[in-house]
Amino acid sequence: MSRILKLIKVQLRGDLAAYRGIARLPARTICSTARKQAEERLDGSVFTQKRLTCWPDFSLNTVRDASSVLGKRWKDTADTVIIGGGCVGVSVAYHLAKGGVKDVVLLEKSELTAGSTWHAAGLTTYYHPGINLKRVHYDSIKLYESLEAETGQAVGFHQPGSVRIASTPARVDEIKYQMTRTHWHVTPQYLIGPEKVQELFPLLNMDKVLAGLYTPGDGHIDPYSLTMALAAGARMYGAQIYNPAPVTALNPTADGKWDVQTPHGTIRANRIVNATGFWAREVGELIGFKHPTIPVHHQYVVTATIPEVKALKKELAVIRDLEGSYYLRQERDGLLFGPYEKMEKMVLQDSWVRDGVPPGFGKELFESDLDRIMEHVEMAMELIPVLKKADIINIVSGPITYTPDLLPMVGPHQGVRNYWTAIGFGYGVIHAGGIGKFLSDWIRNGEPPYDLIECDPNRYGKWTDVPFICAKARESYGFNNVVGYPKEERFAGRPTSRTSGVYELLKDKASMGFHAGWEQPHWFYKPGDNTGYKPSFRRTNWFGPVGRECKLLMEKVGVIDLTPFGKFVVKGKDSHKLLDRLFANTMPKVGLTNISHMLTPTGCVYAEVTITQLAPGEFLLITGSGSELHDLRWIEAEAADGGYDVDISNVTEDIGVLGIAGPNSRKVLQKLTDEDMSDAGFKFLHCKSIKLAGIPVRAIRISYTGELGWELYIDQKNMAAVYQAMMEAGKDEGIDNFGTYAMSSLRLEKGFRGWGAEMNCDTNPLEAGLDYFIKLNKPADFIGKAALQEIKAKGLKRKLSYITVDTDDIDPEGNETIWHNGKVVGNTTSGTYSYSSQQSLAFAYLPLDLCSVGQKVEVELLGRKYPAIVIQEPLVLTEPTRTRLQKKAKGKA
Repeated sequence: MSRILKLIKVQLRGDLAAYRGIARLPARTICSTARKQAEERLDGSVFTQKRLTCWPDFSLNTVRDASSVLGKRWKDTADTVIIGGGCVGVSVAYHLAKGGVKDVVLLEKSELTAGSTWHAAGLTTYYHPGINLKRVHYDSIKLYESLEAETGQAVGFHQPGSVRIASTPARVDEIKYQMTRTHWHVTPQYLIGPEKVQELFPLLNMDKVLAGLYTPGDGHIDPYSLTMALAAGARMYGAQIYNPAPVTALNPTADGKWDVQTPHGTIRANRIVNATGFWAREVGELIGFKHPTIPVHHQYVVTATIPEVKALKKELAVIRDLEGSYYLRQERDGLLFGPYEKMEKMVLQDSWVRDGVPPGFGKELFESDLDRIMEHVEMAMELIPVLKKADIINIVSGPITYTPDLLPMVGPHQGVRNYWTAIGFGYGVIHAGGIGKFLSDWIRNGEPPYDLIECDPNRYGKWTDVPFICAKARESYGFNNVVGYPKEERFAGRPTSRTSGVYELLKDKASMGFHAGWEQPHWFYKPGDNTGYKPSFRRTNWFGPVGRECKLLMEKVGVIDLTPFGKFVVKGKDSHKLLDRLFANTMPKVGLTNISHMLTPTGCVYAEVTITQLAPGEFLLITGSGSELHDLRWIEAEAADGGYDVDISNVTEDIGVLGIAGPNSRKVLQKLTDEDMSDAGFKFLHCKSIKLAGIPVRAIRISYTGELGWELYIDQKNMAAVYQAMMEAGKDEGIDNFGTYAMSSLRLEKGFRGWGAEMNCDTNPLEAGLDYFIKLNKPADFIGKAALQEIKAKGLKRKLSYITVDTDDIDPEGNETIWHNGKVVGNTTSGTYSYSSQQSLAFAYLPLDLCSVGQKVEVELLGRKYPAIVIQEPLVLTEPTRTRLQKKAKGKA
């Protein structure tokens, strides 16, 4: 048995061993205070979750003079109070102060870095599988490269680069998939062969290495030194950092400010930022929120000097063995590696969710459990054989914070005014710099600097209960390095409490997708289909059935569950005035519907909403499932800040929605109602209260398929009855179910833009081709109007284009790189296969000189550049347009 295996099988027992483990941690991973205390307390005393007395024990009754404890004058007011002194919180303070915000205060309950920062492995990487978080990583690394020179504080930043190892064909495809999603970003990234992989890490066993994803500039940083440098910078620019200063209460004031109570006194703040790591849930509970965060046990191992490592002339690149599910980097003359165990082996500290973090916990560790990671250790030894002879000097097992989807919660929170979060960071070190800048820019400028909705704290709601949090965190940790396929679904914790009135009728007939807690059919099964979730980078088992559903909608009639839509009712004396201020379109008259957009002050698209005026001054607002609370928060904030007399209610969970579409949809509905459903009797974009099979329904003539159709808004309790009545009435009309995949294909054929793809906080409505919905001449001074007028006057630099792509067994989905004459010129925003025209189709942003119809470009898919051409949109005319043209032709005849 190798020495590492012999050592690793000796469990650390008792408190003495645990304290010795802390005392031997390298200087770069533990603060001097905690090290000294660990050395002083090697006396066999109880360790587990006991408080290290790094800070005074005090209460409101014992502290009379804050300055005597804090060593500085106490401030009674502040522009922004940041709660939490880890690397993220300190970065927010640094960026706000550097950006010119006066009166920035950071409150830390014990000492800076306490929590997860002090024991972090400190990895830094430009890479992220998503799109928007690449910017966060980029901003972090660029800050860290210059921070030492700016502050005079060493940060211990190493940049040897990193390599993600591909040892299976699926991993090679994954790398190619990620390459096309990166080429249109500024970050350099390369697909490299085995020879280059070995050059960057010469100690590898190359037997199974097929390729690597190489990112120059990646590396690792000392988290403690990084935090102290950010703190020095924050102070240099005028921020105040108080510790020990635990927050004991948070009380909102009538004017939207906060009274932040501590043992030293109360601070009146314009806003507060919760950046408290694994204390985030407790701080949230002070104002009634139960943030869906949970601590996870993460372990990494540090070896003693390894002769082969010491002999190297340059630092090894950081390695991420995706199949082995671990990272490994050089630590001085040894190695440090940290695995992510499978979900059945990993450990949650779920007692902290139920009972709170033990008082005083800050710079403690958990007892290690090496049996959990043995599988990964053995795989690491196979790939890096020198590990077999290595001695272990440290095993670190500490808490890191997870959200259900592993992404942090960043931004202002819906439900209260001026409460911001920067919590849920499983990778706080690489996120800290970029998130600090992102939040600072948003706070200072009144809008996010770029789209980061996947990290919006409002993507969660009351449906994220503790069992769901635990199940998803376990899944996210265990699936940390699984192959990242397009259209990925994960099934732990499902279904939640959010199920529509037809879920039980549909759940066994369809492949379900997860949308903001809701289950929604993606596509439906028929006898002979290859059923279930079968992910792939190419066309897979859903391709044929989705084509079948598209044909159904073009020729007959289909029904879809659209309940996940966000739904709000806005009414009151100032409702029209408020919405006219929020939206760039004019407000619809009573009984009519339109598509409207909320813009940011700089003219970017914050949201797309369908608005119906139900009665004078009463409006129904419909938005996408993923932006429900995101949009509601923006609306509520404007209503409160502007002093509008309105009532805003979220009715998302009360109302079910069924969509019915296709040429036979009118016939089906007419069988169930006395209302005139003819084209003249029920016009496009009109809304009526009708009865279907005797059940009250609010019907809007609209369909995101672009075909003849209606959306039916029904009380959840009546939804199943309406669905069953339609299915029965439509038997002779060929009625059947369809899912969101077919709807997406049809909406692209019709040239419909989608929020989050063709438009978001990175795009303005003019370049997105939304001119029809933007009423620059309306009297109301809507948010973003002045900015749009300026953009229009200056002229655009790019425009959304409509392209077909000549592919084989793969289709664009969005965020692919577009090439022209060997140069990157743009990116796709969404894509699909057009079953009507039998070709791949996509929207793409291109520079103005490449937007003309007939222009040829190339779209990169899985490492290959496919020919594409700009065409006139839409590929297929919408039903209302076809009907209008037919009437016009008959009139001429």
